[in-house]
Amino acid sequence: MEPEQLIALLIVGAVAGFLAGKLIKGGGFGLLGNIVVGLLGAAIGQWLFRTLDISVGGKWVGPIVTATAGAVVLLFGVRLIKKA
Repeated sequence: MEPEQLIALLIVGAVAGFLAGKLIKGGGFGLLGNIVVGLLGAAIGQWLFRTLDISVGGKWVGPIVTATAGAVVLLFGVRLIKKA
């Protein structure tokens, strides 16, 4: 992986984690937490969008939307498990 790709991945993860935190929890998780949530969300979102045959285009917007959607699903699942 090229350094530019790694930086882009970290940026997308941080933005997606931050947005998901605002949508679900009402706050962020700090930079490292946002990156972790965003990266896990990206994997979940990519799988989910591929399964549902949803395509989101764009160089930056598409990956951020996909990662944010996956991160929201991740945080929602974590919240359900914590309440059980």
